[in-house]
Amino acid sequence: MGIFRTKSVEDAIASTDEPGQRLKKTLGAWDLTVFGVGVIIGTGIFVLTGEAAGTRAGPAVSLSFVVSGIVCALAALCYAEFASTVPVAGSAYTFSYASLGEVVAWIIGWDLVLELALGAATVAVGWSGYAADLLDQTLGLDVPGWLYSDSPGPTQPNLIAAAVILALTAVLCVGSKTSARFNAVVVCVKLAVVAVVIVAGLFFVKTSNWSPFVPPTGSAGASAAPVTPSLWADLGVPLGTFGIGGVFTASALVFFAFIGFDIVATAAEETKNPQRDVPRGIFGSLAICTVLYVLVSLVITGMVRYDRISVEAPLANAFRDVGADLVATLISVGTVAGLLTVMMILMLGQNRVLFAMARDRLIPAWFSQVSPRRGVPVRTTVVTGVVVAVVAALTPISDLAEMVNIGTLFAFVLVSIGVIVLRRTRPDLPRAFRMPGVPVLPVVSAVAAVVLMGFLPGISWVRLGIWMVLGLLVYAAYGYRHSRLARA
Repeated sequence: MGIFRTKSVEDAIASTDEPGQRLKKTLGAWDLTVFGVGVIIGTGIFVLTGEAAGTRAGPAVSLSFVVSGIVCALAALCYAEFASTVPVAGSAYTFSYASLGEVVAWIIGWDLVLELALGAATVAVGWSGYAADLLDQTLGLDVPGWLYSDSPGPTQPNLIAAAVILALTAVLCVGSKTSARFNAVVVCVKLAVVAVVIVAGLFFVKTSNWSPFVPPTGSAGASAAPVTPSLWADLGVPLGTFGIGGVFTASALVFFAFIGFDIVATAAEETKNPQRDVPRGIFGSLAICTVLYVLVSLVITGMVRYDRISVEAPLANAFRDVGADLVATLISVGTVAGLLTVMMILMLGQNRVLFAMARDRLIPAWFSQVSPRRGVPVRTTVVTGVVVAVVAALTPISDLAEMVNIGTLFAFVLVSIGVIVLRRTRPDLPRAFRMPGVPVLPVVSAVAAVVLMGFLPGISWVRLGIWMVLGLLVYAAYGYRHSRLARA
């Protein structure tokens, strides 16, 4: 069938050299690793640690990070093989086009656009809240209501969130190398803050706070609010707060903390030696962040007993509880700085996915034009930046994290399957990195992603289904008839 036509790897690589659509190759392994660390270390390490420990896993939240890290590592093996074989912008979209067919590529591209846009908008709203609180705590400045709202809407927009998105859009328009340098500076700030948390926190750790390491099922936690219902719970699978079930439930929550390592693959086309450097960037950033997450979670649950840990600001409040107000302020500053790079790289990933789809003519070719001087798709960057800014200004934070999680896990499933398919259909392709244990490990990767998806609320599945139906209608109306393969 025409909807399952595939774009050959050779054609995908050849399209990167077309006049007016060449991305500038400026990035190396270090740049990619910093990009990955920049987007991964953010909301997860500064916020979700408290909720996961206090309401789900207790001190065993460190094991929850390990579980999520393993799921991501399995997917990372798949991404690394694809990125070294098909070093083209678009990440999972491009990989699916080369292995599973056009309609699957469209579905995953449509999914990634939603995931990355909502992710950037959500972080922008969260960032504005941190910024307003920091100004109030340190300078005594009360941000006026016409600039900021923690429940934004048409009558009271969050202009701070919109402004930060537009400012980062301008940085992205300058060029990938400049974006990488800006990201590197902010990442250094974040890593310094995380190091302070780990080193300074060790002096306040009480090992008695780690007992019991896995609290009994149903024991009291920091929040009386029930754990968000999941699909597994809807299907009758027994899950609860704390216990082993709590560890896995927390894994589905803290998975949000790992979102971003796959964005490294979207920059493959702008990498000098993608076959070597993209796998290094993916594994390097994932390994660094997993270790830091485990260490931070152990320190915080050692400083404050899990049933008294702060859900809203676990790191800063842990140090306030022990009288280290200066460290708490540094953490707040690190949070504000750290979320800047999360937003920027999420938008970078979204831009590159749309750019790849436009180059394949699944959406209007206007979006695929690259600035001759900057070497980046300025049109796509500006349009998506404005859209994300509007969403951030008018939309309150509600269930967006679940939507981002389910979209990412869905991409993991398709990429895992794609590795098996491409190994069978094109065994002749040169692969600078080969995933071990094919087909067993890719199957394990896909199953692990589906299992974690089951810990998300059933309504997230419904919303994803509605978005996908809308996307298929757009594909039928435009993409199917205008794609390059349709005209070949």
